[in-house]
Amino acid sequence: MLFFRRSPKKAPADDAELLRRYRESGDLKVLGELYERYMHLVFGVCLKYLKKEDDSKDATMQIFEKLVTELRVHEVKNFSSWLHTLARNHCLMQLRVHKTYTSQGTIYLSADENMEFEVASHPEEEDIEYRLTQIEDGMNELPEEQKRCLELFYIDQKSYKEICDMTGFDFKQVKSYLQNGKRNLKLYLDKTG
Repeated sequence: MLFFRRSPKKAPADDAELLRRYRESGDLKVLGELYERYMHLVFGVCLKYLKKEDDSKDATMQIFEKLVTELRVHEVKNFSSWLHTLARNHCLMQLRVHKTYTSQGTIYLSADENMEFEVASHPEEEDIEYRLTQIEDGMNELPEEQKRCLELFYIDQKSYKEICDMTGFDFKQVKSYLQNGKRNLKLYLDKTG
C-alpha cells in the first residue's frame, strides 16, 4: 500500500497580511482578494443607505476604486471596521450630493461609539444636507482640542495612540477630549434641533 504525502494547504492570509502585501506591491489581485471577503457586507451597507439595488452595486464598485488609493496612504489597523466606515461615509456623501432623503431618520457618525442623532420626522427637516450642516456647525463650536480629536478619531479613523502622537496630548487627555467633544456636540444638536 502506497502512502502519498499531501502537501499541507496554505492557510489563507489574514487581512493584515493582505494589506501589507498590497501596500508594498500595489497588486490589485491582492486587494481584490481582500475586498472579496467583505464585498457582500459593503453591498449591504450601501443598500441600507441608498435603497436601490443598482445604486448599491455601483457604490460597491466605487468603494473598491477608492480603496486602490486610500489603502496606499492610510495605515489601517482593523480593515473590516475601517471599510464599514468608509462605505457608510461614501453613501452619506452620495446622499448629500444628490440631496435625497433618508427614510430612517438617523445619521450615524460611529456605530462603535453609538453616537447617533435623530432627524425630525418632518420631510423638510429630513434633508441630510441640513443635518450634516448642523453637525459641521456644532463641530465648529467645540473647543479646538475636542474638535481636533473628534476629527482624527471619527473622520480619519486614527487610534488613541495615533492621536496622541499627532497632537502631543497624552492618553487621558485624548480620552477626555473625545468624551467631552461627543457630549458637547450632542448638546449642541439637541439645542438646535
